[in-house]
Amino acid sequence: MRTTEYGMQFLSLASQVSDMKHDHYRQLLAISTLIELLVEKGILTPEEISEKASQMETELDRQLLL
Repeated sequence: MRTTEYGMQFLSLASQVSDMKHDHYRQLLAISTLIELLVEKGILTPEEISEKASQMETELDRQLLL
């Protein structure tokens, strides 16, 4: 009986991970699409996006070390 419980928990966890991977893909696609459109329309440059990403990463690292 215990093996069955573990098997069901594993299946549930695997299903949740699969759902998360699908959600992550969809979010990444939406963000990539928005970035591409902003660059195509001349609203932002790839350099501006890269610089802002670096700034945000630095700030996140700083906050995590507090």
